[in-house]
Amino acid sequence: MDKIILASASPRRQELLGLLVERFEVVPSGADESLPWGTPPADAVRLLALRKAREVAGRCPGALVIGADTVVDLDGKILGKPAGEREAVQMLLALSGRRHRVHTGIALVDGDGERADTVTTEVAFAPVTEAEARWYAATGEPLDKAGAYGIQGLGSRFITGIDGDFYTVMGLPVRRLYELLREQGVPLRQRTERM
Repeated sequence: MDKIILASASPRRQELLGLLVERFEVVPSGADESLPWGTPPADAVRLLALRKAREVAGRCPGALVIGADTVVDLDGKILGKPAGEREAVQMLLALSGRRHRVHTGIALVDGDGERADTVTTEVAFAPVTEAEARWYAATGEPLDKAGAYGIQGLGSRFITGIDGDFYTVMGLPVRRLYELLREQGVPLRQRTERM
C-alpha cells in the first residue's frame, strides 16, 4: 500500500485517525448517499462507509482508503445532519429526555479487498427545553452533525450517559478501526509528540 486516505473532510475524523497513523491524506468522497427505503440504520452506515471508500479508491489506486458514516437512530428512524436551525431544534426536542443509538460504519478498501463494520453506542439525552434547543441550534454547532448535536462540544451539556464507545458518537470508532488497521498490517503510531 502506497498511502492511507481518509474519505472524509470531517475535522473530527481527521483528528481521531491521527491517533492511529502518523501520515494520511484526506480525499472527500463524492459517493451517492441515497439509501433504499427501509434500510436499517446499522446497515445504512456500513453501506455508506463502503460506498465512500470505494468511490475514493477508484480515484486513488494503490491506496488504503478509509470511509466512515454516522447516524443517530431514534426508535429505528435515522436522524442525519439537520437541513437548518429549525430542523436541528426539532431533532433536539425529539431526543429530549430519551435514549437513542448512534451507529458509525467504517470501511477499509484497497487492492486486496474490502472490510467493513458497524459500531453502535447508546446515548442518554437529558430533558431539553425549547429555549435550550433554539440557543444550541443558533450556535451553528449542530448543523453539520448527525442528530443535531456534538458530544465533544457544546452539546455535551445534554448528555447524561453513554453505553459503548465514545468515539463512535464522534464519528470514528477508534478501537474498532485500530483492530482493522492492525489486521491489515498497517504501521500504527508508536510514539507521541511531547508538549
